[in-house]
Order: sequence, then C-alpha cells, then structure tokens
Amino acid sequence: MAARPQPEAPLQIDALGVAGPYRSRTRAPLTAVSGAPIGEISQAPALFVRRTLAAMRAAPVIPRDERLTAMERAADVFATGTLGGFDPDGYVELVSTTSGVPRSVVRQSVEWITDVLRSQREVLDLARPTGAVGDWRDGRTHAGAAVWARRGDLLAVHAAGNTPAVHGLWPEALALGYKVVVRPSSREPYTAFRLVAALRAAGFPPATITLLPTDHSVADVLISESDFAIVYGGQDVVDKYSAIPTVLPQGPGRSKILVTADVDWRDKVDLIADSVSHLGGTACTCTTAVLVEGDPAPLAEALAERLGRIPSLPADDPRAILTVQPTASVVEIDRYLHRVAGEARALLGGDTIVDELPGGGAVLRPAVHLVDTATAPQLGVELPFPCVWVGPWQPSDGLAPLRDTLVLTAMTTRGELIDALLDEPSITNVYVGDHPTTWLRPGVPHDGYLADVLMRTKGMIRSA
Repeated sequence: MAARPQPEAPLQIDALGVAGPYRSRTRAPLTAVSGAPIGEISQAPALFVRRTLAAMRAAPVIPRDERLTAMERAADVFATGTLGGFDPDGYVELVSTTSGVPRSVVRQSVEWITDVLRSQREVLDLARPTGAVGDWRDGRTHAGAAVWARRGDLLAVHAAGNTPAVHGLWPEALALGYKVVVRPSSREPYTAFRLVAALRAAGFPPATITLLPTDHSVADVLISESDFAIVYGGQDVVDKYSAIPTVLPQGPGRSKILVTADVDWRDKVDLIADSVSHLGGTACTCTTAVLVEGDPAPLAEALAERLGRIPSLPADDPRAILTVQPTASVVEIDRYLHRVAGEARALLGGDTIVDELPGGGAVLRPAVHLVDTATAPQLGVELPFPCVWVGPWQPSDGLAPLRDTLVLTAMTTRGELIDALLDEPSITNVYVGDHPTTWLRPGVPHDGYLADVLMRTKGMIRSA
C-alpha cells in the first residue's frame, strides 16, 4: 500500500507475494462511498496465484513458540504502527471513508483483532483436546499419547468487507502453523493489507502469509488449490460450499434473542437494541430476530423507539453507529426489505431506510417489523444493517423457530430449556441472561474453534 493518497498519486493496493509487492497489469478501481475515486487494487492472475501457493507449500513451518511470539509483536504493530504509509488514525479514516463503516466500528474492530493476536497462546491451549500434547517431544509420548497435528498446510481466506472484525478469525490458523493466503474484499482491502503487513513486520516470513487480491474466477483457484478455505458471503455462498468438507462457509448468522415469560423484558430493551445495532448491524452475531413468550408488540414498540433515536451521521463522525453506503445500494436494499416484509407490520423503517447525506451516500436506517407467528419466514431474513423481526413464541412451538442460529441469547430461568438449546445441533452458541448476541472474547469459540476443522489427533509412542 502506497503512502496516504493524494489527487496526483492515487492509492495502490498491491498483492503481497512471497517475493514482495506485486502490481498486476489488471487493476480494479477503489472508490469512496461518495463515488469519488481513491485508487486501484491489483487483480493477481491465476498463474501468479498458483506460483505463490506452490512457494508457500514449499516453505518451512515456523516453530510454535516463534509463531506465537511473532503474533504478540504483530498485535502492537497492527494497533500502533505506520504500515503502507498509514498511521492508525490514517488507516481508520481510510476505512471509514471508503467502506462507509463508522470510525467507532473500525476502532472496535482493531481492538478485537489486537486482542485475538495477543491471545493465541491461550486460545491454542483451550482448543487442543485435553488428552493431546502439542508437540511430539513432550515426555508423555514415551508412554503413548495423542499428538495434535495439522490436517494440511495451506489455508485460503476469501474475506468479507462488512467490518474489519472479520479478520479476527483466521489468525488462529497462522498460530497453528498453517500458511495463510488472504484474498481481500475489494470494498475494504485495507484491513487485510494492514494485518498481513503487520504480521510480516513482526517476523512471519513472506512465504507464510500472503495477500492475493483477485477477481472472482481466480478466487475459485485459491479455494480449490488450498487445503482448507474460509469463505464469507450470503446464503448463496453457504449453498455453494456447504457440501465441501474443506471449505468453512461464513454466511448469515441469523442470531436471535428469546425472552420467556419468567423474565421482565422492560429493563432489557437497551441490551436488545445494542445487539441489533452493534457494528452497524452488519455482523453475523447481530440480532435479527426476537421471539417473545406472550404478546411481542410492547417489546417491539419499545425496541423501535430505542433504535429510532440513533442519529444519521457521516461515517467519519466519531458518534456514528450506522453504516453508510452508496445511495443506489441502499435504495436496492430498501426495495428488497419491502419485498420480504410482506404482511409483517412495520414499526420502524416502513416508509424507507434510506437517509441520504449531503456529502454523498446514504445511511442505512434501522427497521423493526412485527410478525404474527413463530413460523413467519421473515424471522430467517438477515440484512446488512440493523433490521430485526419480532414475533411470538410459546413452549408448544418448540425449538423449530430457534434453529439455524449462530448465537441465541436466552433470557430465561428455565434450566430444561437451556439444556434443550445446548443439545440442538443447529444452534451454534447459547448465551443465557443479560448478554448481547454480539458478545465475543478470544478463547470462547465463535463458530467452534477453527482448530476443530484444521487439526486432528494422531496416536504416538516412542522409545527415545
């Protein structure tokens, strides 16, 4: 990444290969939310990608302690360093201006990624099976033990651009000894560039961590020719890759909150609203459905009032919470919302969610809709802004309305219900009580530990 862009020197995002930066002949434009040109991003061709993957496979694996020490150094470099000509404030400004993500969200994401990098020693210990050792040199292998070992060597990351926080997942693979190749989002490639540059500056050789921006056809080469891949996208991405065991799709979270009759929801409204609007409502952990035992209308009305108070501000305003996008994109999302809402009763955002800004682009305003039943199809609709569907639930509805959920916050005191939620395979995480669906902490799995997919145990016994 070149120095801070000037009109006469547009920003260039180059590929970061094993031999250093690579600027391809084919480049795609980078623009601000207003539509103003910012610069260009290289589009690495398939031949360059294949040569890079081959060189990465041939590279030696860095010893565990060296990896973890380098990751701890990288946390400081990422958070405080000047990388590609951008200091931390310049980086935050760039991301906000070009992607429409509020500055406060960018800063929260930086804190999250930094915590992830600093926590990998603990994370690996927590993820490893208690009966396994992390190194064959451990004395327990003399008597026979399980050794934790990688299933492959190379992980590809097809990243998203909704928030920088998506880059808090894949560093676990680097800590495990995988070589990682990141294909950044063309909407927001700056965090991926900054993180890869920080890891290299902290001691990771270029052959262990690369940045390969590509078009969609070449992205398929990355996915098919790596041992494993993380792929972000909508339901279409999940449908495309869910049957491939080496691909971990990161699609809609459809995170939910359940409030049972034994809990008074009236002092939970702020928590629920924050679960909906955190990170601009763009994260897979943001609440998209609230189910209430009893009449859901009073909660829905209170939630609409609370979310309606969030101001519409430019993304570079330090008080901004809501995401800004090009006006045409927001108008299209608004049209889609009106189509899928159907007979649902709009309490907020029913007229429009489009709020144009004088400087260009439009804010995605929150929306709250009330549905009649726990089986309403809208409860499964997730959109990239604070959009929530509120409906009724009763014990006779069972777990069916709660399935296919990344995070379920259960505001309940019923132990048997909590047991059932934990036993339901399609509910990934269960938070009980006053915890937003957006709560995260390094060491607590998000979609399981990444190591669940990338690692295995091997039996070993040795004489010397």
